[in-house]
Amino acid sequence: MTESSVQPALWPAPTARGAVDATVTVPGSKSVTNRALVLAALSSEPGWLRRPLRSRDTLLMADALRAMGVGIEETVSSSSAVAGGPDGSGEAWRIIPAGLHGPVTIDVGNAGTVMRFLPPVATLASGAVHFDGDPRSYERPLTGVIDALRVLGARIDDDGRGSLPMTVHGGGALDGGPVAIDASSSSQFVSALLLSAPRFNQGVEVRHTGARLPSMPHIRMTVDMLRAVGAQVDEPETGGEPNVWRVSPSALLGRDLTVEPDLSNAQPFLAAALVTGGRVTIPDWPLHTTQPGDALREIFTAMGGSCELTEQGLTFTGSGRIHGIDVDLGEVGELTPGIAAVAALADSPSTLSGVAHLRLHETDRLAALTKEINELGGDVTETADGLHIRPKPLHGGTFHTYDDHRMATAGSIIGLAVPGVEIENVATTAKTLPDFPQMWTGMLGA
Repeated sequence: MTESSVQPALWPAPTARGAVDATVTVPGSKSVTNRALVLAALSSEPGWLRRPLRSRDTLLMADALRAMGVGIEETVSSSSAVAGGPDGSGEAWRIIPAGLHGPVTIDVGNAGTVMRFLPPVATLASGAVHFDGDPRSYERPLTGVIDALRVLGARIDDDGRGSLPMTVHGGGALDGGPVAIDASSSSQFVSALLLSAPRFNQGVEVRHTGARLPSMPHIRMTVDMLRAVGAQVDEPETGGEPNVWRVSPSALLGRDLTVEPDLSNAQPFLAAALVTGGRVTIPDWPLHTTQPGDALREIFTAMGGSCELTEQGLTFTGSGRIHGIDVDLGEVGELTPGIAAVAALADSPSTLSGVAHLRLHETDRLAALTKEINELGGDVTETADGLHIRPKPLHGGTFHTYDDHRMATAGSIIGLAVPGVEIENVATTAKTLPDFPQMWTGMLGA
């Protein structure tokens, strides 16, 4: 966990003057957008991606694919002034597959999906593809992907680090076949191999051999999106062997996909309803989804709110009280910072478990949350796999983000109820939610 040597300006987190009552349109899902870009780039025909998320992570993915030869044309409908309607109006990207090539250098930033999903794609390129990124990206684990690709026939230079920077020497094709990996530090290791597997000569059989696999909804999302473009996938959820996924070699179809709102990015706005005893509506919340953020309906209801889901969207209403919670977040770890922020304002203790892998995310999120909440007067203790939070009266102060977008939104949630909270580097929210400060103040009517 490191902080930048150059300290960005502090952003005064607005304190709510009363119960919020707002409708907040959340941009598209980062997880869906970046998976869709990869699948479209590997398809046998052009496709459309409507209402994609435009953020640092997704633009890094698009720029990387362009560098390898994929055509991505961006259009905006003049009929839409915002992100677009549910019919797919607004922004759209047309993805035109092409022969992948090197030599190129890819900037992954600190995007887990880019640094993990693209090395398998690079094995299909003709030429060398060099991967580099932010300093924190060097600390994030890639061994599962690197070792697996070597077993499947790839040549990769990483100087034995098991992390960035590294070079994938693409040969235009990859043998594929069976491979065993330990993906207990990131489910993205599994998704990375599955997404490119239809283009491998033998497809792939991925066998997870480690401890508990985190963030299973993201693997379900990968499988569903593969099937939607014509891939054949055998997986545990449909009666397959536990912890084994098989993808057959096949051509992928181009398709016209409208991206769902990012439900994890909806979290701070729903939390605002809970913290202020108000009401927030998120339009176009899907009735059925594989996004981990859908778990917020159950979790935040248990913490003191209520929700109504219709075809128009989700309306969440706070009761004016916040209850502590004992919850295993292993499948939805990315929600932990926002839940921890709400728990710090609750009327009883909370235990958040199943998230040891968060120590390897954009920052060590467990250490960061403990330090920052405690420096505002809180009482948070790290456990082996999570956090124990005992609510105490909080006071203002600087809330550091460690270049982690979810730390910035967590601090903003606390700031709703605690005057004087200042967020260091709120601009880091541009990773997945570029307009967060404006959306936040707009929700509050500021």
